[in-house]
Amino acid sequence: MSTRRFLKMHGLGNDFVIFDARKDPLPLSEAQAAAIADRRRGIGCDQVIAMEPPQDSGADLFMRIWNNDGSEAGACGNATRCVAALLFHESGKDAGTIQTLAGLLPVTAAEGGLISVDMGEARFGWKDIPLAREMDTAHLELAHGGFSDPVGLNVGNPHAVFFVESPPDDETLAEAGSALEHDPLFPERTNVQFVQVLDSGNLRQRVWERGAGITQASGSGACAGAAAAVRRGLVEPKVTTKMDGGDLVLEVRPDWHVVMTGPVSLAFAGEVEFAG
Repeated sequence: MSTRRFLKMHGLGNDFVIFDARKDPLPLSEAQAAAIADRRRGIGCDQVIAMEPPQDSGADLFMRIWNNDGSEAGACGNATRCVAALLFHESGKDAGTIQTLAGLLPVTAAEGGLISVDMGEARFGWKDIPLAREMDTAHLELAHGGFSDPVGLNVGNPHAVFFVESPPDDETLAEAGSALEHDPLFPERTNVQFVQVLDSGNLRQRVWERGAGITQASGSGACAGAAAAVRRGLVEPKVTTKMDGGDLVLEVRPDWHVVMTGPVSLAFAGEVEFAG
């Protein structure tokens, strides 16, 4: 048996088990990642994170992400802020670059202990999301259980954003989110956001994450919701998104890059044993 140290961190209740694999590789299988994420028999989390050596000379480290079903994800905004906080603590710097499967994400320390992440460009091309067939991504031909007419986009991973009069309850969110995640329109499945426009500067959002289910918050999901609302002309380019776990500030730049600012928290540190 081998023992590995981990940190349990969260961003607005969206929680992660984080391993430092920069010097000692940690090649997790899907089954191992899912076992770690299991809230009854494992440590429990929405995603498992490994900090690995960078694959790009412009990055400080590579962040690998497993959903709690063991599948890999391209991006996770809340986890990026957590890893950025660890990077700043060890380096003494207030800026850096984190590499993910979705690309290079610049990170900076903001006032009040908050962390800002440039989550990259929100992409609206049907092939970029990707969709199974060509269609207008500002008004997807997709409906389920009374929800319809979402915006489709990619912010490091696929998203479908539905605008609603009020966010769905847990039962409705779970049923609709699961069905829409696996809709044939999305060959790589999708994250699903249900967004209420409160006013031109504030959104209320509930989240169904691909491979994770209902989460308290989603960084990339908040970015997707803000970008979709700006594309529809419903809000100003800078908004506060209110999720179950708390608030994030999103700025949608003219080049469609979305900058996300929010808090991070350390829950506890521990060790876990691996066979072999």
